Amino acid sequence: MSSSSLLKPARWDIYEEHLGEAAFRWSQWEKALDAPDYSLAELAELEESGASHLDALVLGGEPVAHRLLIPALADEPERILAGALALLRAESPPGPSAVLTALAAAEPDALAPFQRALELAPTPCIPPEFASLLKKADAAPELWASVVDVLGTHGRATAALCAPLLSHPEPHVVAAALRTLSRARLPVEPAVLQRALGSDAPALRDVALTVGLMNGHMGAWAACQSAVDSPAPGNRHPLLLLGLSGDERAVTRLVGLLSHEKLRPDVLWALGFSGRIQAADACVELMRHKPVAALAAEAFSAITGLTIEGGFAAAKEDAADEALTPLEEDLERDLSPKPEDDLPQPMAEQVAAWWKETRPRMDPRQRHLSGQPFTPQGLVEALLNAPLRRRHALALELALRSRGLHQVPTRAPVEQQVLAWKSVRAAPASSFNRPFAEGLRG
Repeated sequence: MSSSSLLKPARWDIYEEHLGEAAFRWSQWEKALDAPDYSLAELAELEESGASHLDALVLGGEPVAHRLLIPALADEPERILAGALALLRAESPPGPSAVLTALAAAEPDALAPFQRALELAPTPCIPPEFASLLKKADAAPELWASVVDVLGTHGRATAALCAPLLSHPEPHVVAAALRTLSRARLPVEPAVLQRALGSDAPALRDVALTVGLMNGHMGAWAACQSAVDSPAPGNRHPLLLLGLSGDERAVTRLVGLLSHEKLRPDVLWALGFSGRIQAADACVELMRHKPVAALAAEAFSAITGLTIEGGFAAAKEDAADEALTPLEEDLERDLSPKPEDDLPQPMAEQVAAWWKETRPRMDPRQRHLSGQPFTPQGLVEALLNAPLRRRHALALELALRSRGLHQVPTRAPVEQQVLAWKSVRAAPASSFNRPFAEGLRG
């Protein structure tokens, strides 16, 4: 009896439900990666749930692939992601080849879910012919960038493959090539790096800053500080790097930038990683300023270890009322949902009273992480326990401190993340115990 004859009409409802649930679960999984209230353990639960629906779709075989999964590749982003993940897991046709065909024909603005599916799929599921998409003469630059990023994620990129792309006229292609080289710890010519550091495209400049610092280049640190000297929106990454350095002078500069109202959210984000008492003082003051109160409390908590809950947090109903703004003001604001929307609103006076009592017991000369003196081992432990939203920056500091030796992929499947974390935990602290802004050269 053929497999198609086993699929009675009622069964299609079940498979359609599996596809819908897979799309929803993986969409939730992606959002959780930037959530302030999710842990790695909770992410694993979401992942397991999403994977079970993918398994059911794969078991449906070729009939399900043709009737549901391939059409999903031309649907909404969530369904593209789910359909592509299921097809990439399939061991028989049409499987991965269908994903490559759809990817090659996709419009540039539809590439993101394909790229994520290919990044999340197990490395053996990436077909050998995937790299040949770079030889497509009429390929959009966005496709090239996606292909290079996926190859870098799976460790399949080489210096020979990336080198020609470093002179590409499109900044996002160059950025993808630089990212891939840094993942593989392959060298970058100083001239190439300097050109990228001077780019007018913030996305390329930001990648160059990371790659330069990972390679220990003084020029990248100078470019980072220069970017901060000209306060402007779009400088979130240079600001973060200043915070991650933990340097007292850098923190003083960041605190000074809090006077720029439009920069405050990004500056507060950076200050939360600085670990400095001076930064905590500034956060206490801004908890009284409703537009950024929750962000200030998050940063304060990261430094001091105080959890914003119980008597230190406003009731959710009160916080919702306070968040309401006049209609005229709403028209000028971006009201799309953001991860920080789920942060608790602090009770500013109660937090200030706690800080007044606690502050004398903390050494202002020390950098702190969650209320404890900062140590390299503490940074590694935080990578396991911190809210998901903060782990990406913590992993970046670890990569910079280790000059790229220790890279925890905080947007990868949980098993990969944990394996990388275990490898770091077993490594000698001497491989990542020096602040990344020390010992720079060139």
